[in-house]
Amino acid sequence: MTTSTPVGFAAVLQAREADGADREAVRYGEQSWTWREWNDRVRRGAGAQQAAGLVPGDRVASLDKNHPACLETTLACALAGTVNAVVNFRLAPAEIAYVVNDSAARVLFVGAEFLPVVEQVRDQLHLVERVVVVGPRGAPDDGYEAWLDVEPITDPHPAEPDDCFLQLYTSGTTGFPKGAMLTHRGMVAHSRHLSAGAGLDADSVAMVAMPLFHVAGSSWALVAMHAGARIVVVREAVPQALLDDLERLRITHTFFVPALLSFLVQVPGVRDRDLSALRCVCYGASPMPLPLLRTCLDVFPTDFYQVYGMTEACGVVTMLGPAEHRDLAKGHRLVSAGLPISGVEIEIRDPGGDTPVPVGAPGEVWVRTEQLMAGYWGKPDATAAALQPGGWLPSGDVGHLDGDGYLYITDRIKDVIITGGENIYPAEIERVLAEHPAVADLAVIGVPDDKWGEVPLAMVVAADGTVVDEAALIAYCREHLAGFKCPRSVVVVDALPRNPTGKILKRELRQPYWEGRDRAV
Repeated sequence: MTTSTPVGFAAVLQAREADGADREAVRYGEQSWTWREWNDRVRRGAGAQQAAGLVPGDRVASLDKNHPACLETTLACALAGTVNAVVNFRLAPAEIAYVVNDSAARVLFVGAEFLPVVEQVRDQLHLVERVVVVGPRGAPDDGYEAWLDVEPITDPHPAEPDDCFLQLYTSGTTGFPKGAMLTHRGMVAHSRHLSAGAGLDADSVAMVAMPLFHVAGSSWALVAMHAGARIVVVREAVPQALLDDLERLRITHTFFVPALLSFLVQVPGVRDRDLSALRCVCYGASPMPLPLLRTCLDVFPTDFYQVYGMTEACGVVTMLGPAEHRDLAKGHRLVSAGLPISGVEIEIRDPGGDTPVPVGAPGEVWVRTEQLMAGYWGKPDATAAALQPGGWLPSGDVGHLDGDGYLYITDRIKDVIITGGENIYPAEIERVLAEHPAVADLAVIGVPDDKWGEVPLAMVVAADGTVVDEAALIAYCREHLAGFKCPRSVVVVDALPRNPTGKILKRELRQPYWEGRDRAV
């Protein structure tokens, strides 16, 4: 029998074990695994998928807070030719059911604490053949260890570079999430480029604190693995505990969203911590307020890297390095998204067209890189709109390049609201509020918030003869949406501004809230 040459992350795993089988690979709480032990578990995970009848191209889904089982499953999929669709555990039950069904997952891995949610919608999950509970190791409800109790895969699927093995969901303007199909080629390229840019290597200790359903979680973990770094998986981003781990485990590299950094700098005694091992803090996924950034630069004696990217590009496409962060003579660069990382091209084009604009002029940010997704799972029209001729992807963001090639993001063409690193699309909220009998017309916009960057605000026109109860509307949203998506406030207006074709002019609605700020995101 001829054994195929490993491709992508199958090859990465093989290389890591060959380089140091007895080196610690992954740590989770008080548990840890060497590369030999970790790879054995991954191979058994792939063998379990084969034993369950899964074939290349099939999907599994993972629903849990951060747990090594999700990473093991993603890597097992890389060996089996299958795909791990990681589900946002913060979603409402109906939204979770939608994502699981959209992914066509045949097996669902669920953390024990989320089993009641799955049981609530189990009768809606028509394609799920088996639910595997991931519980505390050794606990009665831990079905995952039993799942791994099989022979390891001996003949991995001969993957192609453009095969998908990880599917992360990003919401769309229709209000329904889309599964971005991330490939071996894209993830290996992203890992190679970002690890070089951030200085990750085999001597690094990388903390994975962002949720694995987010590209800042799973992709960051794969970057660290590609570099051969030790990986510390954190189940929940609790500020005090994060600082304890940064200090105790001598973390060298981590990725935080600005909202989390705002909590960390407020922990009593943060300046007294021994964080001398920390060499790199990457931040991104939402705007960083300048006052917070200056505080972070003062509190943490380490290098900061601002990153800008998107799920559709496996993560990061531009980076603002530590030199720019500390260069007082060029303080304006602190609001820049930085320069393209290796392997990435950026162009600014006329919104709605494909004509490049002059340096300094605003337009839509277009990206070209081998990191790009294969497309959106099951959505050919959305894929065709996203993946343009010549290998370009229009980002939907408005920005400009300065004369030195630095990218500045100033607004969004799409109406996405980014709160604490999470993307919220107004259409999702509008779709729910439109069903409330007190609402005749509405628009949801993002407004600035010192803690979260921005939060949703609903502007509502009351139905005839009704009185809008703000608390009741927010409570109504909470019945149908994840809590972080719900509007923080409701403003009642007589009418909403529209253009001649009837489109609501959200820029006019946002303008009073963002007036006087450096950027409208």
